[in-house]
Amino acid sequence: MFLRCAFLVFWGLGLVTATGMAWANPVVRNVAAKHPVGMSPGKMQSKAVPLTDEQMALVGSVATGQLPCELAQRVSVRPHPAWPGHFDVQAGAHKFVMVPVATTTGAIRLEDAARGAVWLQLANKSMLMDQRKGRRLADACMSPAQEAVALAMQQNPAPHLLDPALAPGSPELSATK
Repeated sequence: MFLRCAFLVFWGLGLVTATGMAWANPVVRNVAAKHPVGMSPGKMQSKAVPLTDEQMALVGSVATGQLPCELAQRVSVRPHPAWPGHFDVQAGAHKFVMVPVATTTGAIRLEDAARGAVWLQLANKSMLMDQRKGRRLADACMSPAQEAVALAMQQNPAPHLLDPALAPGSPELSATK
């Protein structure tokens, strides 16, 4: 009886067709992914975003240049020619104007809030993400400094957190201090 009532309710709401199959509303579409008429994706941000002193302090930490990535991709990160503290980030056909954003983890984060793109720079690699679609546009991008850190991490891996030899109060941990 419950299933019959549930079916009738869903059918009445238009969630189930006569065959019992669920269907998607064909009128609903991703409007956020479209660009305004007459604007190319690279020119979405037409004016500089005001930056705080904290954001300006992060500018010197951003790795710039042509960064090789996995799957034979390349990402170009360059300071914007007209706007101090802004960066032009390009990966293939994707072009963004990004600004630094402070993080609590120490990672360098650049954002294009208008387009939903994020450039995340860690010590050993960088990645370009599309937050709106929830996917990475480029991954494992490395500057020469990041390559050195990644190689050092491979050669000297961090100890496992659950390793009994490095438990608090163990003689091995005391000897390393």
